[in-house]
Amino acid sequence: MQFFLLAIEWSVSPEIAELGPLSLRWYGLLFALGFLLGLFIVRRMFLAEGAPEEWLDKCFMYMVVGTVIGARLGHVFFYDWDYYSQHLGEIHQIWKGGLASHGGAMGIVIALWLFSRRISKKPLLWILDKVAVPTALAGCFIRLGNLMNSEILGKPSDGDMAFVFTRVDDIPRHPAQLYESIAYLIAFVILYFVYWNTDKRNKPGYILGLFFVLVFGARFYIENFKESQGGFETLFGNALSTGQLLSIPFVLVGLFLMFRPGGEKGGK
Repeated sequence: MQFFLLAIEWSVSPEIAELGPLSLRWYGLLFALGFLLGLFIVRRMFLAEGAPEEWLDKCFMYMVVGTVIGARLGHVFFYDWDYYSQHLGEIHQIWKGGLASHGGAMGIVIALWLFSRRISKKPLLWILDKVAVPTALAGCFIRLGNLMNSEILGKPSDGDMAFVFTRVDDIPRHPAQLYESIAYLIAFVILYFVYWNTDKRNKPGYILGLFFVLVFGARFYIENFKESQGGFETLFGNALSTGQLLSIPFVLVGLFLMFRPGGEKGGK
C-alpha cells in the first residue's frame, strides 16, 4: 500500500492589516496576548497570597522590558554576532526581527531580580515561581507567531501533515513552530495544575525549576526537527545546535531547584 504525503500549504501573511504607515502583525498580536493573559494569571496569584495588587503593573513593566531586551540581545550574541559585530547600529532594530527565547529567559530573571530588590522586597524565587507559569503560555503564543511569520523552519519531512511554507520554498517540512507551541501549552497546563493543586508552590524555586525542565527539555528535543539557526554550534562540531547547547544549563538548574534540599516555607 502506498501512502501519499498530506502536506499543508502554509501561505499565511504575517500581516493582519495595514494601518496607515504601520501594519498590525500576527506576531505582535500574539506576543501581546501572551503577556496580557500572563498578567491576569499572576494577578490571581497575587490576590490568593495577599500580595499588594499595585505591585502587578510594575511587575508587568519589568517583565516586558526584560523580555524584549534579553530576547534581542540573546539573538544578537548567541545566534548572529558575526553580522551584528559589523553592524552595531542595527542591534536596537527589533522591528526587523530577531529574538531568542533563551535570552528572553535571562532578561526576565534579571528584570525580576530588580523588581524584587526595588519593589516587593521579597526573595527573587517568590516572584519567579509565579511568573514561570504564564511564561510557558506566552511561549506557546510566541511560537504561533513564528508560524505566522513562516520562520524558525523545520527540517524536510516525508511524513504525514508536513507543512510547505510557500513564502519560503516548496519543501515539505516539520512544523517545528507548532511542535514547540503545543509543548509549551502542555507545560503551562502542568505548571498551572501544580501551582494551584499541590503544596509545591510553598517550596521556593520548585515551580521555576519545573518550568525550566519542561520548557527547555522540550526545546532540546524539538531542536532535532529544526533547521540550523546558526550561532556557535560549529564550535562543537555540529553535534548539538545552539538551541540545545543553551537549553542544557536551564534544564540542569531546573533539576537542582526541584530536588535541592530546603524548607517548604522560605518563599512565603
